[in-house]
Amino acid sequence: MCGNNMSVPLLADAVTVSGAERETAAVIFLHGLGDTGHSWADALSSIRLPYVKYICPHAPRIPVTLNMKMVMPSWFDLMGLTPDAPEDEAGIKKAAENIKAIIEHEMKNGIPPNRIILGGFSQGGALSLYTALTCQHQLAGIVALSCWLPLHKAFPQAASNGVNKDIAILQCHGEMDPMIPVRFGALTAEKLKSVVTPNKVQFKTYPGVMHSSCPQEMMAVKEFIEKLLPRI
Repeated sequence: MCGNNMSVPLLADAVTVSGAERETAAVIFLHGLGDTGHSWADALSSIRLPYVKYICPHAPRIPVTLNMKMVMPSWFDLMGLTPDAPEDEAGIKKAAENIKAIIEHEMKNGIPPNRIILGGFSQGGALSLYTALTCQHQLAGIVALSCWLPLHKAFPQAASNGVNKDIAILQCHGEMDPMIPVRFGALTAEKLKSVVTPNKVQFKTYPGVMHSSCPQEMMAVKEFIEKLLPRI
């Protein structure tokens, strides 16, 4: 994290893929555990739209309980990857506030929240779901890849303001994922249908894909972004 002189610490060194023309929309995308924003900035560059700005922040480096307290990029601490594992509630909430600060920074720069999609992969996808569903601003959509809903027992009450009750969610998962089994993804999709309008949740699975993305998934992401963030 940078010093307090930066109002939005995560933006100081985030990887930003600028639009080729006037930017009228933004995609904020959060990487998975141990990764950086660079890998997803590259992946998103391959499906980019010229009027969309892509922001891929880096998670802070913290000790991760799941990985024997090794220090690595992580949005919050992870104790386990099962639906009933203990969770870092304070860390999740703090991380969500840091992502909301990026959303508000983009709003100040003239991009309305309904032209912002929040997304992520694995732990980053989990944080994008939690952040968007507890956000005070009406966002365009959520891209949730190979992930779960953190603090799931707190929902739907945690989303009680209902601002994002009609948000569109694209959830994708590899059917051979050994880290976060696809059935956890399916449970997450069912839970999300109790939080937002059920037909707004798309859950797509990909045969043979492990804990990673694939070209078909990236095309689904591109179509989702194009549909929700049309040129204006």
